[in-house]
Amino acid sequence: MIRDTAVESALELAAKRLERAVALLEQRMAQGQPAAGAEAGGLFAAQDPARLAAELDQSRARERELEAAGAEASAALGRAILEIRSALDGAAPPAEH
Repeated sequence: MIRDTAVESALELAAKRLERAVALLEQRMAQGQPAAGAEAGGLFAAQDPARLAAELDQSRARERELEAAGAEASAALGRAILEIRSALDGAAPPAEH
């Protein structure tokens, strides 16, 4: 129970950090700050912007997939907890909607 919540929280934190980093990079690129590439050790200097944009889109799509999988796992865990509690209490589990 706690482990799944911790994994979900870690995933959420990582996704938020990624979003902030991407937003900062996009902001600096939009402002025309050459320091954005220099701060990364010239990492983006020789990269094709179209390819980077495509990779970013793929990463965001994967992030959405992971968030959906996390939500499904959380819902399944919640249902399992209810069933276990009902079994321990001797009551019938609540009907799904």
